[in-house]
Amino acid sequence: MAIFLSILCILALGVSLIVWSKNRTLRRADFIRTYEWPPGLYAKLSEKYPHLRRKDAALVSRGLRQFFVAYLMSGKKHVAMPSQAADELWHEFILYTRAYQEFCGKAFGGFLHHTPAIALADGNKQSNEGLRRVWWFCCKYENINAKRPTRVPLLFALDTKLKIPGGYVYQPDCEQLRKGGATGTQCGGDFTSSSFDGGTSGFGDTGGGVGADSSGDSGSGDSGGGSDGGGGGCGGGGD
Repeated sequence: MAIFLSILCILALGVSLIVWSKNRTLRRADFIRTYEWPPGLYAKLSEKYPHLRRKDAALVSRGLRQFFVAYLMSGKKHVAMPSQAADELWHEFILYTRAYQEFCGKAFGGFLHHTPAIALADGNKQSNEGLRRVWWFCCKYENINAKRPTRVPLLFALDTKLKIPGGYVYQPDCEQLRKGGATGTQCGGDFTSSSFDGGTSGFGDTGGGVGADSSGDSGSGDSGGGSDGGGGGCGGGGD
């Protein structure tokens, strides 16, 4: 009987730890979505991209929140930034050194170092893994079918939507575009392909649950929003 009770206690402790860890992750995700950016951060983004209006900057901030939540929900595995606009906002945020350090502590329990924005590319395994991971989680929380997308999540749509010079252009499916000879476009459907680096590492990661599963594509999500208000998925949060 004593052994049986000991096993029950161990199991109960294990379940309690799992629940506690999941609740902590959910609290951290909520913190990211509702975090108030340091004053003047949008103005710094406008210095880089003068054509952006305030509502555009707010949209970029929603994309950056997507990236942060994707990193958190992946278990803080390697991630890569797919947007030049969101990358610029991230870089400016880091320059608020004390605020960024405090944010990382509360959001992740540790410091998240900056990595430059990149695009899906041949022979770039580590970077492709990080991009696949971010694609997977952003699709998951916008209820997009990550394998057969009919649209792209906000973070991957930002540069095109906001006409960012030198930005990355993502399309859901490039089959028809390629038949017409189009080049220089990144394709969401390519994230399932191993032809770029010999594998599909990062695609289909499992993580904690915030938002919907990726099996559907309801057409809802953050891609068309213009504010930085509350909402589901990786985006949302007030400023």
